Amino acid sequence: MNQKVMSIFTRTPMHVGAGSSVGAVDQPIIRERHTGFPVIPGSSLKGVLTTLWADETNLNKNKKRIQESDLELLFGSDDNDHAKAGKLLIGEGKILAFPVRSAKNAFAWCTCPLVLARAKRDLGLSVPAFAINGADECLAPASMTMKGKVVLEEYCLNHSGDVHEGLTNALQGISDDAAWLDELQSHLVILSDEMFSYFVENACEIAQHVRIDADTGTAIPGALFNQVNVPSETMFYTVLHEAEEGLAEKVSVKLAEQDHVLQIGGDAGAGLGWCTVKLLNKLA
Repeated sequence: MNQKVMSIFTRTPMHVGAGSSVGAVDQPIIRERHTGFPVIPGSSLKGVLTTLWADETNLNKNKKRIQESDLELLFGSDDNDHAKAGKLLIGEGKILAFPVRSAKNAFAWCTCPLVLARAKRDLGLSVPAFAINGADECLAPASMTMKGKVVLEEYCLNHSGDVHEGLTNALQGISDDAAWLDELQSHLVILSDEMFSYFVENACEIAQHVRIDADTGTAIPGALFNQVNVPSETMFYTVLHEAEEGLAEKVSVKLAEQDHVLQIGGDAGAGLGWCTVKLLNKLA
């Protein structure tokens, strides 16, 4: 089975919700249970890609997928009389780099050994040998340092070396977004797994919302709620498995028609979830 990779780079904050919460946050995002890393479910990505074909040439009058159309071939049929699985399998979106506020260069794109090990397995990413010997150490460009320290949020980390140029060059190729291409060399920081896990759980933005009464135009009493959003400039990736060669190319054509921009998650009307996407072969 052939594999392709789709990178997902958030242009705006993104909310892929996990439903209501009984905790301090009313609307959390979906996270891995064992790491706390944000993820985008494969079902969400499948739904977004499906909408690229949602026109009358692929749907009948009952809004069922027409047999033998590209829509049915890729994503299967929801017709009870002709139910079938799609031939394009879409994995969950995994995090690759997470932006964190920095005292130098404004922010850092943070990653960690666990994330890079996954990228090596999933993408074929070539990862040069490196070592992070403690939670208070990191690898970073010299431009990120202040007297041998890297300051992220309220944490002051020891600078134990530079990020290997080969790794940065390999990561640059997964997206064509101008911000990623222009800034990655000077902003990539490798943290320990512990510090990365802390930041992805505690450095997401919390947005306050309130429901407005349509009749009065004022806030509804008791209707204030808060929502977690993954920040803009977060990099995810997903692996696509195609049962037949050339299926992913059909997706690539549709993405090009959208200028490689997709809206993922909720609150599209509020400007959330706009992402730059790129379909590419595995890196090795």
